[in-house]
Amino acid sequence: MAAIERSPATADHSKFKALKGPFETASEVTAACLECHTEAAGQIKETTHWTWLYKHAETGQTLGKNQVINSFCGMAVTNEPRCTSCHVGYGWKDMRQPPPEADSAVDCLVCHDTTGGYKKFPTLAGDPTYIPREWPKGSGNMVQPPDLPDIARNVGATGRANCGSCHFYGGGGDGVKHGDLDSSLVSPERSLDVHMSPDGADFSCSDCHTTWGHSVSGSRYQVNAKDTLGIDTPGHTDLSRASCESCHGDQPHTKTKLNDHVDKLACQTCHVPAFARGGVPTKMWWDWSTAGRLDESNQPIATYDEAGHVSYLSEKGDFRHGENVVPYYAWFDGTVEYTMVDEQFDIDNPPLEINRLDGGPDDPASRIWPFKQMRGKQPFDTEYKTLLATHVFGADDSSLWSNYDWPKALQFASEKSGLPFSGNFDFIETRMYWPITHMVPTADQALPCSACHAAESRLAGIGGIYMPGHSSNSWLNRIGWLMVALTLAGVVLHALARVVFGRRKQS
Repeated sequence: MAAIERSPATADHSKFKALKGPFETASEVTAACLECHTEAAGQIKETTHWTWLYKHAETGQTLGKNQVINSFCGMAVTNEPRCTSCHVGYGWKDMRQPPPEADSAVDCLVCHDTTGGYKKFPTLAGDPTYIPREWPKGSGNMVQPPDLPDIARNVGATGRANCGSCHFYGGGGDGVKHGDLDSSLVSPERSLDVHMSPDGADFSCSDCHTTWGHSVSGSRYQVNAKDTLGIDTPGHTDLSRASCESCHGDQPHTKTKLNDHVDKLACQTCHVPAFARGGVPTKMWWDWSTAGRLDESNQPIATYDEAGHVSYLSEKGDFRHGENVVPYYAWFDGTVEYTMVDEQFDIDNPPLEINRLDGGPDDPASRIWPFKQMRGKQPFDTEYKTLLATHVFGADDSSLWSNYDWPKALQFASEKSGLPFSGNFDFIETRMYWPITHMVPTADQALPCSACHAAESRLAGIGGIYMPGHSSNSWLNRIGWLMVALTLAGVVLHALARVVFGRRKQS
């Protein structure tokens, strides 16, 4: 697959007087950008990237920053100093309130920096640092302020590193959350991702996630699980399809038999044989219930597994990481339903599914998809029977980070988030599902037929399918063997008849 050619830029930003600076803050850079790009801030403010809210058309649920508690750090509202370092804006310090209204609060540079020198600082509500600051605390590593005039004069189209500066690091670190998104995709080998590799198609994220007015297509809340429209026309006319079919069509193989699978299998099911394949591990298990242990000197504990991945932190509990992970497979029609923060659940029947995948074998809109299944244990209110928010990032004395006091930490998180807390809590095992769609290697690394058509099939346990070599039915097996026996008997009788009648003719 050859790299695509992009049309040259129509403007040289280094020649714009407004971008020569000096700039005391990144907001001043935005103000300069808006002198020409007059509608950009308003467009950004209409997107999920700005509001962190998503109104689900199928389920009616409003999802986002303070409606869902995920299987990682819980929710953004109780951990703003860290979470807002990935917001496409500046100054959002209290997420119980809407983002700042000023147009200059929009961050242009996080998406359009081409120098690699622009970094948001983890505790400054989306701003970079403007003075040298130590990070992480106690490390001795000093983070220097970015050269804002140089960055402003070198803005350009978004690239993998821009999108990845946030999406690769969700959940608290590189590769932690998604499994198929991590820093290895900034410049991957073809064997890791043939689309994003500089030696392959060299796609940027926006080549698939097309945009219109800064609104980006593709969503994990509502996935296009089965694109029936086929190849998109030049110009991406429907402006919503980040799907394999929009480039490859719905009959992508030269072998007809392989195309027979397209109706029931997502392309990713065969073409992403494993995730977390680029040398960056992904988190597969997070047990909050073990948090709070200290060493003999009453100091926090940090332990690591044989591969060097963190396996325990006093402020967060136990972890398990994985690399080259075989996905979890399920029928999926694209709709994901979430356990909301005020939703009561059956505490006697764990595990609790944080999100639930809609679809089934009888649904023509469904296909079998690959997922990362995130597992763990999370706190819940035993009286209200709802999940509880956690608080692990910040300097608050009430936080678990500081004193490892669970009741006090949960009470603080409750007050911070506005969620009720009875004071009684326990831990419940949870599951959360993340669709796998990146890290597509070259076609020769796609799954062989035997990966599914075998007794030890990847699709073991998937309902509504019958596959030769995998599925078994005792009566069908008996009938099959009877047919084999009858066929063999017929061949033998036919051979005997030829011998007998051949002798008669000779005599």
